[in-house]
Amino acid sequence: MVREIGFIGLGTVGRHIAANLTKGNYRLTVWDRHPEEVQELEKLGAQAAADPREAAQAKDLVIVILPEAEELAAAGAGEKGFLAGLAPGSILVDMGTHSLDMTMGLAAEAENRRVMFLDAPVWGTKEHAANGLLTILVGGDPALLSRCREAFSLFGLNIIHVGQVGDATRMKFVVNLMQAELMQALAEGLVLGQKLGFTPEKILEVLESGGVASPLFNSKGRAIARGDFTRNLALKYVYEGLLLVRDAAIKANLQLPAAEAVCRTYQQAVEDGRGEEDFSAVIKVLWK
Repeated sequence: MVREIGFIGLGTVGRHIAANLTKGNYRLTVWDRHPEEVQELEKLGAQAAADPREAAQAKDLVIVILPEAEELAAAGAGEKGFLAGLAPGSILVDMGTHSLDMTMGLAAEAENRRVMFLDAPVWGTKEHAANGLLTILVGGDPALLSRCREAFSLFGLNIIHVGQVGDATRMKFVVNLMQAELMQALAEGLVLGQKLGFTPEKILEVLESGGVASPLFNSKGRAIARGDFTRNLALKYVYEGLLLVRDAAIKANLQLPAAEAVCRTYQQAVEDGRGEEDFSAVIKVLWK
């Protein structure tokens, strides 16, 4: 039974996942390299850890959600890393989005330490995380997922088992590709429509009436029309996700022409200094 949870990574999404976990009947210990984020969770009843190892020590379940491979490696390695704190028989869950090599390497480390492992990247924005509406893609033993499902349900609306360890990371590549391409399509449609004399509101009204209607078009299209690019999902992370997609396609000997074109647009947005904005800010590349 899961009672003690360690949580590592209080970024844009992670802080809200941890906040939702405080609503459950768990003893939650958190760590992040930014002390102010830890202090906010302490106000909600979580315990602060001095380092990743302390966050993982004597825990039934340890959740790690760090957006960059370098951060994950730094938090896991060494005497103060979370790997050193894991006890045999505990559960390690990686909810970040990384390369397949990184995921499988972490899984191997867990196995060497007799620690159970789930590959479980989350899909969603800051708002999804805050409202407990994330989608959690899970790769690993279904019985192990059953042990974690109650905790996951506090922040995940959809908990989808997709296969073995590594399969959730592979599925996230598909999600990354489709999400980025949909945003690119919306941006190009709005720019073209405005050049042809239509308001964004009228374009969205038409789009939402037919077969291309989607929640993303509705929410992001309305925000773009208001000039609101408040960060829900950082553009830089969508770009990094596209780079992972490109690497996966190369290894699969697969050509994805649209993905290559979209990747170049996101790259330009990052080079223009838009990386910290919401990924809908990719439209600003087309406004030039």
